[in-house]
Amino acid sequence: MKTVYAYRRWRRASLQEHAALPAHTLDCPECGKRVNVPRLLQGHTANCPRCGHMLVRVEGNPFWAPLAYASASLIVMAFAYTMMYVTVSLAGVTSILTLPEMMRQLIVQDFGFLAEVMFVLTFGSPLLFLLLGIYVYTALVWEKPFPGLLYATRVLVRLRHVIMVDVFFISTLVAYIKLDTVSVVVFGEAFYLMPVLAVLLLRTSVSMPQHWVYYQIHRILGHSAVQTASDNRICCSRCLYFRDESEDDCGVCGVDLYRRRPKSLSLSLAFLIAAFLLYFPANFFPIMISSNPTALEINTILNGIVYMWEDGDRLIAVIIFSASVVVPVAKIAAMLVLIWSAYFSPPLPAAKMTLMYRITESIGRWSMIDIFVIIILMSAFHTHTARVVPGEASVYFCLVVVLTMLSAYFFDPRLIWDKQKSLQTGRQQAGHDADTEQAV
Repeated sequence: MKTVYAYRRWRRASLQEHAALPAHTLDCPECGKRVNVPRLLQGHTANCPRCGHMLVRVEGNPFWAPLAYASASLIVMAFAYTMMYVTVSLAGVTSILTLPEMMRQLIVQDFGFLAEVMFVLTFGSPLLFLLLGIYVYTALVWEKPFPGLLYATRVLVRLRHVIMVDVFFISTLVAYIKLDTVSVVVFGEAFYLMPVLAVLLLRTSVSMPQHWVYYQIHRILGHSAVQTASDNRICCSRCLYFRDESEDDCGVCGVDLYRRRPKSLSLSLAFLIAAFLLYFPANFFPIMISSNPTALEINTILNGIVYMWEDGDRLIAVIIFSASVVVPVAKIAAMLVLIWSAYFSPPLPAAKMTLMYRITESIGRWSMIDIFVIIILMSAFHTHTARVVPGEASVYFCLVVVLTMLSAYFFDPRLIWDKQKSLQTGRQQAGHDADTEQAV
């Protein structure tokens, strides 16, 4: 027994020692500044001294905490997706809805696209993310190079960006304001588990910093991810490790290797123009059609907001207006300013433009509130007594959200710093030339 306890103490000590991240150099992915990061122990974080971007983080309990969070998330998810979510009663007809039942209703009504959107964003991506997280961190704890470990890690770190359980929960609260005025709504156990699941997923994601994870993966694979910085090496913009410039793909995380994203501005602008063009049919075509035996109501985004405001549902009108109008328009305008700044001249200091980019990138997902509200209303009202179906604008609006997210994804914020430095150098050179002419 003493031998077992001694082994466990040694095991914990060795894991904590391995948890440290060695001192190394990296380039900030948002401003391009080269930073010398000191040795980081558990719970330590390193931020860029120029733009404030968080570069490296080591979780306080880096091996076991992610496993615990991911396991707890899976348990909560199992209950949330098997228990009753909400019951809606109207005119003697009661709809008992679970989350899978909502997706089934969408498929039955021939709206498979919306069913796929809900499945991917609220179930498929979170489930795969958690399973891969458990797989990867089990390998780290046991220090075993499981099959496909590096590929699993690459998928894991990308999935966190398409999880929208929190957005769906807020959408339910928005839909409730509308449902409560015309029907009797009773929330089930799954509804109260959804915010718990959203918080657990967020905490799980935060506990898996990709820079540290890739270092640990390559350590147990028998080689180090850390290389010294030099002119003939490129710092990967994703995993933040230096690689030889002769590599087409980063040998650590597998993404394309580049000093600045190729055709960043062209791609970002192309996605932005597409989003801008699709935003018009998203607003002019019907987004939701409501019907009952005596009336048919066809709503666009704007007249739906006006109707809810005049009908007294001012809170829901404000929320929908913010998510469906303010956020998409603000994001399109902000991305246009950012692209202009990188092409020509930043109207503000590069640090403030970078902050604008961070905000723009983070808020885009919340535009999905309107789509999720439609999904919930469709699931609740699908009989001849009361029926809600999405209009063609719902597809256009989904595409606008995706395209604006892609525009932000392909934009390289380091180009703004490059442009600011280029303009400053040009002004300094012009001043030097003027001084030289005066001296002559």
